[in-house]
Amino acid sequence: MSVARDRGMPLLRGVVPLAVGFVLLTGVVAVTAWFVSRQESANKWVQHTLEVRERLARILSVLQDAETGQRGYLLTADESYLDPFKRAMAEYDSDIEKLGAAIADNETQKQAVSSLRTVAEDRIAVLQKGINVMRTGDRAGAREIVLTGQGTDLMNRTRAILERMGAEESRLLIERRNEAERAARALQAGTAGAIILVLLLSIFVVTEMRQRICLVIAARDSIQQANTRLVEAAAKQERLETQLRQSQKMDAIGQLTGGLAHDFNNMLAVIIGSLHLLKRRMARGEIEDADRFLENALDGAQRAATLTSRLLAFARQQALSPEPIDPNKFVAGMADLLRRTIGENIQLETVLAGGLWRTHADASQLENVLLNLCINARDAMPDGGKLTIETVNAHLDEAYATDHADVPPGQYVLLAVTDTGVGMPKPVIEKAFDPFFTTKGDGKGTGLGLSQVFGFVKQTGGHIKIYSEVGRGTTIKIYLPRFLSTDDIDRAVSDLPPMNISDLRGTAAELVLVVEDEERLRHIVVEALRELGYTVLQADSAASGLRTLDSNPEVTLLFTDIVMPDVNGRTLADEAQRRHPNLKVLFMTGYTRNAVVHNGLLDSGVHLLSKPFTIEQLAAKVRSILGPSSV
Repeated sequence: MSVARDRGMPLLRGVVPLAVGFVLLTGVVAVTAWFVSRQESANKWVQHTLEVRERLARILSVLQDAETGQRGYLLTADESYLDPFKRAMAEYDSDIEKLGAAIADNETQKQAVSSLRTVAEDRIAVLQKGINVMRTGDRAGAREIVLTGQGTDLMNRTRAILERMGAEESRLLIERRNEAERAARALQAGTAGAIILVLLLSIFVVTEMRQRICLVIAARDSIQQANTRLVEAAAKQERLETQLRQSQKMDAIGQLTGGLAHDFNNMLAVIIGSLHLLKRRMARGEIEDADRFLENALDGAQRAATLTSRLLAFARQQALSPEPIDPNKFVAGMADLLRRTIGENIQLETVLAGGLWRTHADASQLENVLLNLCINARDAMPDGGKLTIETVNAHLDEAYATDHADVPPGQYVLLAVTDTGVGMPKPVIEKAFDPFFTTKGDGKGTGLGLSQVFGFVKQTGGHIKIYSEVGRGTTIKIYLPRFLSTDDIDRAVSDLPPMNISDLRGTAAELVLVVEDEERLRHIVVEALRELGYTVLQADSAASGLRTLDSNPEVTLLFTDIVMPDVNGRTLADEAQRRHPNLKVLFMTGYTRNAVVHNGLLDSGVHLLSKPFTIEQLAAKVRSILGPSSV
């Protein structure tokens, strides 16, 4: 406390005189400015007085010109002598008005102008009378008017008035010049005072600044020492935070791998157990339960494939094949499936907006998203309730985007799913999108449903938000970017015609080349295609595939894995199509970050089948590429 006070005292001692000095300087500047204003005013009045005197002289000159022109006309009867008289008459009224306006502030001069106007008008009237008599031919009468004393008397009175007014203006001129000189002297004194005060303040400021610099240097040294201590403390804190983040990361990885291991072990137990039992039964010739064991194994494998797909969706690593979608037709097309899924004790209502925009998304993945949300809503209403699916056009503005850093502003199609269920407290909402987080009992959920929804929405460039209140229900809003293309060649998924099962089989004339380096998988794919009726060739590498293709140019479809040793499937396909431009290509992969997927989206014109796939999915994909079967 004492150190801070000792450092503050010099500062206070320096600030007070400086403040007083600046106050005085401000006062001097204000007084100087006032003197400047007085000088300007005095100079204006001096100029004003000179202008009034000039107008007085002009009026006298105008009247004299009028008199001279009239006399010349009377002596010569020549009308040209009347030109000065006419000009005087044209300018007289204007000069009198301007003079009156100029001396309007002086009552004495105003009275003099009034008298001047009367006398001058009488004089002009006498002059005009002489001209009029002359124009009648009575030269003697006109001369008599000129020789009478009335005109001379009026002119003398006019001169007298003008002289009095001139004398008054001369007096005012002397006074105003004196006032201007006094203002100039006062301005000079104020300026000198300001200069002296500025010099004194400058000397004081320089002295004070030297003292301040010494204090600043001392403070800088102290701050540098404190900063060094802070840097050391921050580095220590950063090391602790790094350790904490690493610990949290390992905890998250442990939770993720633990959840995966638990679920996959359950599914593998079903698959392995069913196959072992089937093998033992078949060894004894007991095949009556074979179908049941096979179904169990297939169900476990399908659940494992679904889990993998959800993990890829959560990680935003699934390959999306987006297409223009009309959300209203999409929701309407799923209504029957959703009613069967949620059960009869839950009322389903759809509120579909008119003039709804289209969006650009993967239809099958969006189908899974809507189904997941409806299943979650169903589970939140064990005693029944109401499920509402709503579509509407939405705009997220700059303010909303500022509050949500990962949301670009713009136009979106909103798909909202609302239930009247138990709702979610805030801690549950905050963890709802975490992988393997679930509020359901054991065996009733993997905890990947909402994380899959979150991953798909983000990979599509959209936004998702949960609004919930315990005991009142939940609304999950999905914002998908508006599709702005006007191309008519794209069709909404609901507009695509259904394909019959019989259309999925191939013919022996359709030759498929399978290229896969994993031998067992290659044999399974080959057998599946032969089961579907195709003629099949196979190769275990890109080089072998190209040789087989050159030997069999009639190959209809190249079905190749993407990730292979030496040469990947995309390079193989490019070279194959260069040699055989009409060749169709279908890729297969178990991981999407590869040569045919960029930013989560399939390259244009690329066909992809994700591993693992069923024979039905394989049949549908091949037929969609080759077209309807001719069988």
